[in-house]
Amino acid sequence: MSGIRIVTDTASDITAQQAQQMNVRLVPLSIAFGERKMPMESEEDFQNFFEQLYEERELPTTGQPSPEAYLNEYREAEKNQEDVLVLTLSGGLSGTIRSAQVAKELSGYDRVTILDTRQAILTQRMLVERAVLRRSQGRSVEEIAEELLEARDRLVVCGVLDTLTFLRKGGRIPAGFDVIGNVLALKPIIELKDGALIKLGVARGQRKGREYLFKEFEAAPVDPEWPVYTGYTYDRKLGEDFYREACERFGLSAARMYPVGGVIGTHVGKNCAALAFARKAPLGGQV
Repeated sequence: MSGIRIVTDTASDITAQQAQQMNVRLVPLSIAFGERKMPMESEEDFQNFFEQLYEERELPTTGQPSPEAYLNEYREAEKNQEDVLVLTLSGGLSGTIRSAQVAKELSGYDRVTILDTRQAILTQRMLVERAVLRRSQGRSVEEIAEELLEARDRLVVCGVLDTLTFLRKGGRIPAGFDVIGNVLALKPIIELKDGALIKLGVARGQRKGREYLFKEFEAAPVDPEWPVYTGYTYDRKLGEDFYREACERFGLSAARMYPVGGVIGTHVGKNCAALAFARKAPLGGQV
């Protein structure tokens, strides 16, 4: 039994089954349409969420995990004399990290290391998976955390959205602009940068939107020591087409595809295609 308990949250889009296979503890963020709570434990849950999203006039409410959820993990770890490594959703998107910190203060257990990944979805998953790998290699919590801290701001995840509607509902663009943009088939290009979602640009149509993502990849000195992942929301065929195109275009023999769930899906909607990778560290120092 490993002496390190790795804890992350559902913004990573790691399913309950995957977490069990990796021996990772999963703490849920809450998503609800009124009184109807939407779990994010399986790919079926992801699909159900997007179907409901398009039936509702308003965005769902989302909430960070409670400190109690983390406190339970810390107390169980203390009982088992385990170190704890917590990898949270970006603090620029959520107060999740604060819940983890409050729980540590309440627990009084000093063998808890909490790391703001500054990431979400595919790139948060990458950091969790790297932690799991290093744990299996016998690395200490301190060694794992040091590697992840160095790498986290080199990770890139960007996506092309199918509609402007959810950016408008979330207050990121002016009211009415989404109607014009959707008529003109404008596709926003977004990136998770400096811990927050930003708009890189707008493309005319899905095809040009994908080209925008590919140019971002081509322009980067990609670090081959980290994986390349593609992602999608709701439409698996769209996801498979994008994954296949990326693999063929760049000769990616080991890339993987994952669905994106409701935590970030709330803001991007259905039929989003995403690309995630790591940039090489600059020579002579960290980013």
